Amino acid sequence: MRRHTDQRLRSEDQLFSLLDRAVAGETIVIARAGEPFLRLVPIQQAAAPKSGATFGGPLAGQIGLEDGFFDPVADDQLLGVAP
Repeated sequence: MRRHTDQRLRSEDQLFSLLDRAVAGETIVIARAGEPFLRLVPIQQAAAPKSGATFGGPLAGQIGLEDGFFDPVADDQLLGVAP
């Protein structure tokens, strides 16, 4: 039982070491029987537009919302009624 616990602790230490390396920007490939089956890479988070809305697809980064887009609008503006 003690040997199993020691091996598990070593495995956890190795895993956390690999995770630290991945977070630092290194791509880690884990192989089983000589065949790659897992890749550890850090998640890249793109900066969101000021509005908090994001658009993907072929126009990603080309569409944005003006400041104030989500601000409240008066009823007469919604209905198109002149004041």
